[in-house]
Amino acid sequence: MGISPDPVEQLRLFRDKYQLPFILLSDADHQVAERYGAWREKKMYGRTVMGIVRSHFIIDEEGRIVDVQMKVTPAQSVERAMAALRAMAGAAG
Repeated sequence: MGISPDPVEQLRLFRDKYQLPFILLSDADHQVAERYGAWREKKMYGRTVMGIVRSHFIIDEEGRIVDVQMKVTPAQSVERAMAALRAMAGAAG
């Protein structure tokens, strides 16, 4: 699943446009992002602003966070998540 501070309708349009095979949830008040440390100060054009830090978290069946990647590009996020999942599957089997 993906979580974004964008409004629900914008996420629906994004999901449809890119035919994403997973759920996108709106975190408009960024409570989830804050809890996961993904809502931080960022530098943009010389200014300090609060915003989302592109990141991913892999959570296992027990609800434990088993992998965290912060400040990743979309491609890096997918590559790193898949590598972590393959490593987890190899360790389990």
